[in-house]
Amino acid sequence: MPAPFATDRPALVGRLRAAGCVYAEDEADLLLAAADSPEGLAELTDRRVAGEPLEYLLGWAEFCGLRIAVDAGVFVPRGRTALLVEAAAGLTGPAPAVVDLCCGSGATTVALAHRLAPRWLAAADIDPAAVACARRNLAGLDAEVYEGDLFAPLPSHWRGRLDLVVANAPYVPTDAVALMPPEARLHEAPVALDGGPDGLAVLRRVGVDAALWLAPGGHLVVEAGDAQTDALCGAFEAAGLVPTVRHDEDLDATAVTARRPG
Repeated sequence: MPAPFATDRPALVGRLRAAGCVYAEDEADLLLAAADSPEGLAELTDRRVAGEPLEYLLGWAEFCGLRIAVDAGVFVPRGRTALLVEAAAGLTGPAPAVVDLCCGSGATTVALAHRLAPRWLAAADIDPAAVACARRNLAGLDAEVYEGDLFAPLPSHWRGRLDLVVANAPYVPTDAVALMPPEARLHEAPVALDGGPDGLAVLRRVGVDAALWLAPGGHLVVEAGDAQTDALCGAFEAAGLVPTVRHDEDLDATAVTARRPG
């Protein structure tokens, strides 16, 4: 809805564009809709021009056609992660047991909840702020959210029984974090970005443990950089999984799926 007060929209668009906002007109409309006064709009605009992520200012992000609440410091869902959701949804049979690791805001968990009919759905993250945010997004859905490192906080009786594990784990090499856009490196939790020296430190651990937690025939689906797929597939094969790479040019996204044989 338009703002209930007079404002100079062209000037707002111009200021956002001058600050480097590629979608300045869209952002201007969103800020206008979020503000409840000229003073509120001025504050939001100042924060955006200073580089604060738009999603933190709005309190939500659009992901897979859903509005996902995003708290300050929590990893902002990226559009390219829709490939992970699409790939995962296409691999499962009826009533799967599903876990979303490194869940952040829970965006992927929510999207899968709307596409599947899981008999058990859970999410986990090591960051307490992310866990709190995911719990808000998953309220009202039949899902559990755990705080802890990868599989560690999950109920042990699901070990060897999961049909689907998805993970948008950090995969940016440590030295490349400093090259990320300021919106990410200055505002999002480092634990959600830094994937170790080659970016695959966390994903290797996910693969090793997934081989133990997946049921025979179950699948792991992760997001990765295009240049990392050979090394990641090798790591998954070493863990006893059978990997496949999927790339989407339109989304500029790469997903690696890995099946536990048997």
